[in-house]
Amino acid sequence: MYQVSRWSAVSTQTVLIGWAVTVIFPMIWMIYSSFKTDQELFFSPWAPPVELQWDNFARAWTKAHVGEYLLNTLIVVVPALLLTLIISAMAAYVLARFEFVGRRFLFYMFLSGMLFPVFLALVPLFNLVNQLKMLNTFHGLILVYIAYSLPFTIFFLTGFFKTLPTEIEESAIMDGANPYQVFFKVMLPMASPGLISMGIFNFLGMWNQYVLPLVLISDESKYMLSQGLAFMLFKQFYENDWSALFAALTIIMVPTLIVYITFQKQIQDGITTGALKG
Repeated sequence: MYQVSRWSAVSTQTVLIGWAVTVIFPMIWMIYSSFKTDQELFFSPWAPPVELQWDNFARAWTKAHVGEYLLNTLIVVVPALLLTLIISAMAAYVLARFEFVGRRFLFYMFLSGMLFPVFLALVPLFNLVNQLKMLNTFHGLILVYIAYSLPFTIFFLTGFFKTLPTEIEESAIMDGANPYQVFFKVMLPMASPGLISMGIFNFLGMWNQYVLPLVLISDESKYMLSQGLAFMLFKQFYENDWSALFAALTIIMVPTLIVYITFQKQIQDGITTGALKG
C-alpha cells in the first residue's frame, strides 16, 4: 500500500514538473529573446543574448505604438472591470440572500449567457453596436466587455455570498443599518476574496481579448494591445523587426504576470470558497 502511494506521488510530481516546464519555459525564452538582436534570434535562438538590447523596448514602445495601445487598453479595461464587479456583486447578493418570485429563473438566465459561444453573437452584436452609433468607441467596447463578463462573475459571486455567515448581516440590521449600508459596509468587504478572484480572471480575459475588439474597433489609433500585437506581427513579414516584436510581447505579458503573482493566494482562496456552493 505504501509502495503504491509512493509511486502515485512520484508520478504526480513528475507530471506537474513537466507541466510547469512546458508553461514556464516559453515565457522565459520570450523574455531573454527580447534582449537579442534579429541575427541572434535566427542563428542562435536558444543562447542567451551577447549584449542586452534595450533599444528593442524603445522601438516597440514608440515606433510600434505599444505605449498608445497600452493606454487604450487601460482606458477600456479599468472601467469595464470596476463596473463588472460592482454590478455582479449587487446582482449576486440579491440572488444569494433574498427570496422572491423568479429568483431561480433570473439566476438561470444569467447562467445561459455562459452557454452561448461568443462567435455566434458577433454578427448581431456588430449590428446592435452599429445601430447604437458605438462602433470604434471606447464606451461601446466597455459595455460589451461588461455584458460578456457578467454571467460567469454573477454565477461565481452568488456561490460566494452563500458561504458568508448570516449572523453578522443580521447584527447589522438589528443595529439599524439599512439594506444599502448592510451591502456596502458589511457584505461587500466580507466578499473581497471572491471579488479579487473575479477581478483577476476578468482582468486577464479583458486584457487578452482579441475577437471583440477586432470586430468592434477598426480605427488603428484606438487599437487594443492584442490588436496592436497582431498588427505588428503582420508588419514583421516585410519590416523584419522581430526583436521589437519580442520586446512588445514582454511588455504586454509582464503586467498580467505581476498581477497574478501578487494575488495568487487570494485567487486560490476565492476559487476554493466560491466552488463550495457554486
